[in-house]
Amino acid sequence: MDHTNVAIIGCGVIGLAIGAEVSKKRGVVLIERHGRLGTEISSRNSEIIHSGIYYNKDSLKARLCLEGNRLLYDICKINSIDHRKIGKLVVATSDTEIGELEKLIEKGKNNDVQDLSMLTEVQVRSIEPNIKAVRALLVPSAGVVDVHQLMNYYEKTIVENNGVIALNSLVFRIGHDFGKYTIEIKGATRDEFYTLTCNVLINAAGLGADKIAEMVGIDVERIGYKIHYCKGEYFIVNNSNGKVNHLIYPIPEKKLVGLGIHTSLDLAGGLRLGPNAFYVNDIDYDVDENHRNEFYEYVRLYLPWLKKEDLQPGFAGIRPKLQGPGEDYRDFVIKHEKDKGFVGLINLIGIESPGLTCSPAIAKYVGKIVEEILF
Repeated sequence: MDHTNVAIIGCGVIGLAIGAEVSKKRGVVLIERHGRLGTEISSRNSEIIHSGIYYNKDSLKARLCLEGNRLLYDICKINSIDHRKIGKLVVATSDTEIGELEKLIEKGKNNDVQDLSMLTEVQVRSIEPNIKAVRALLVPSAGVVDVHQLMNYYEKTIVENNGVIALNSLVFRIGHDFGKYTIEIKGATRDEFYTLTCNVLINAAGLGADKIAEMVGIDVERIGYKIHYCKGEYFIVNNSNGKVNHLIYPIPEKKLVGLGIHTSLDLAGGLRLGPNAFYVNDIDYDVDENHRNEFYEYVRLYLPWLKKEDLQPGFAGIRPKLQGPGEDYRDFVIKHEKDKGFVGLINLIGIESPGLTCSPAIAKYVGKIVEEILF
């Protein structure tokens, strides 16, 4: 039976960022059920660096997004991780939406997001001649990042700090006794089982975070930790005539179920649309070609040159939402569960967008909790 100071379940961008931070001072083992890093949420998103304009003041999403934005650009510059700070426009396509833009700029300023400005129709046309908008909110600090290079950086840091990453390792039972956690793990082969004990257990299991919390002994239904799968699909735009220079976003959806079907640019300059947002019971990554019409009707309001035949199915991802269908917006859960009798357990539940942007700030936030526990 092996032992470590800190065990982290989940090797997406969040678990890896935490591992890179915590391994500076403590022994760390990261446990990942898949054979590669970041195969779920981290590999299936827009790769956008968010600014923090959408979230309630003083929420974890607002605070960690603002700090993470700054930290992430620094990490990328210092470590030559591909990224582009291209900015984004949140557009109003009719006069009735201008009020929503004004609310959004007020929320962004309350969250201390700098350099926001409202553009007139003429100003929008001068920087984005291929889009249609009567007003737009310019957000200069938004950008895109190569998430795989970022995860490779975190992985390299963990290894250099003598941390261990265990792939093909499925957690199937967790025991808790006298301030120590015992994690039972199934390996890649049918008869491969092993056990790991730790003083601090960090649950960064993404889509499976509620199931890990249940294994420890938490009633996730009762305390509101149950995860709801929210699927988002992407379509690729095959039309070189409709070049855009910024990320283009519509007015966000009610209760922030999603940010609306928006344009994003990959680092090679390719244009894609998405994601949409709809709840599902099971995880699958198929793109329904029947949704092409939904994308077209939604986006042609601000991309008038778009033709339906320009759209080709891309990829899909699943968001681990704490808010279920029709429910109100929920913040991240990042919590040391000592009040529930689980000293040393840190749960990260519902880490959806803007989790990628927040990753270095979440790592520092969790790192401080770890040091408080082990001090």
